[in-house]
Amino acid sequence: MNVHKKTFYKIQAESIIAKMKARGMEAFYCDNIEDGKKKVLELIGNAGKSVGYGGSMTIDECGLKNDIAAAGHNLIKREELSVEEANVKNINADTFLMSSNAITLNGELVNIDKRGNRVCYLIYGPKQVIILAGMNKITANVDDAIRRVRAEATPPNAVRLNLNTPCSKNGRCVDCVGDSLCANIVTTRTSCPPGRIKVVLVGEELGY
Repeated sequence: MNVHKKTFYKIQAESIIAKMKARGMEAFYCDNIEDGKKKVLELIGNAGKSVGYGGSMTIDECGLKNDIAAAGHNLIKREELSVEEANVKNINADTFLMSSNAITLNGELVNIDKRGNRVCYLIYGPKQVIILAGMNKITANVDDAIRRVRAEATPPNAVRLNLNTPCSKNGRCVDCVGDSLCANIVTTRTSCPPGRIKVVLVGEELGY
């Protein structure tokens, strides 16, 4: 990546981190994904913690789940559990790991979900939530964040998940109301309780 863009990302992150601190979120900046993964492992803590995760290309592609298991943590593999078992384990997890569809310059998190089985744990349950996100997720405000998710993130995710949505067929959002991947739009303005949500910003372009 261009060195000037890297510098820009770092400067931008410093401002966002200050905004997040005021919102009760702990936030950190890492120059690259390897340092980002180390920071996540540091935040999870000593071996033996239960760790759930939401669907995320950022997390899937960087190999973080393997690193968490190798560090001696109990990774909650939802694909191996019934829906009921996964819900019970995730809501009681020591850490829930996810990315964010978008993050505003004011430090707000914006996420869009179909069933809400990712954002529900962001809102309530696990002792802490750790968000790993590339700086390509940064947007000017909440309206721009929603536009970004619908225009840039949801269509490729719908293709990846083999969903029969309009955006998976024509590549653009049509504000559908049927089998929609955008059923739930959640804006997180503050961490309640303070410190529960931790955000690791990475100076790379990660995920959708």
